[in-house]
Amino acid sequence: MSSLGYLAAAVFLPLFPFSMLFNRLFARLDNAAARMGLLLLWPQLGVLALGTLGERPPAWMLRWAVATAALYALRSVAVRDLGLWTGYMATSAWALLWLAAAFGIAAADWVLALQAAGLSLPFVLLAWLVGRIETELGAAYAGVGGGLAETLPRLSGILVLAILAAVASPLVPGFFALLATTVHALPVMPGVATLILTIWLLWAWSGARTLRGFIVGPACAEPKRDLGITATGLLGLAFVVLVLAGISISGVLI
Repeated sequence: MSSLGYLAAAVFLPLFPFSMLFNRLFARLDNAAARMGLLLLWPQLGVLALGTLGERPPAWMLRWAVATAALYALRSVAVRDLGLWTGYMATSAWALLWLAAAFGIAAADWVLALQAAGLSLPFVLLAWLVGRIETELGAAYAGVGGGLAETLPRLSGILVLAILAAVASPLVPGFFALLATTVHALPVMPGVATLILTIWLLWAWSGARTLRGFIVGPACAEPKRDLGITATGLLGLAFVVLVLAGISISGVLI
């Protein structure tokens, strides 16, 4: 029974090669709402599977999880499609939840579920932004739709915030989740802690490359429909709530 539980967890808190299932499904979906729902639901099923085991994952699975996170962090550096980038980054982030479960950072299942939700929310917004960019530009490829800062200034501002949140910049829930994981891993598995920091740096590098491909460059000659002021304000408020949620959960994790 425990082997089935670990298998289910390896699918929904993706470990390579089971991670290919999520990424194949995510890439095939061409509806933004479906992608957003998948990003919210997928890791929660993994948390549920881990909760049914009643035991902490063994050390060899933690190394597997870190290797998976590193693999998809590296893949995200090279990819130019924002949709694929979102899927790879989500896979990399979710794999690290195995360490949170193992080190007792999430002493209760609901805390691990909160971590999973906190990591997922920036990717949910990115999935929506991918749909919006595809509608306006025809494709969400870095370099193809450059110059968004001039063409779609409000949308590009939200894109910057979403990518910063996705790479676990300070004060969002992902930042505190990775910080807590690194701190707890350092005394018992210093090599794993070093790899987590390396993965974090890869995320930052990947995010910077992606932003440069979309934000920097000459403006598109054809006029495009930017986000409305109301929508921009609501999305900005959502980021404020995300930061407040990160600060609130930091006391539980660290």
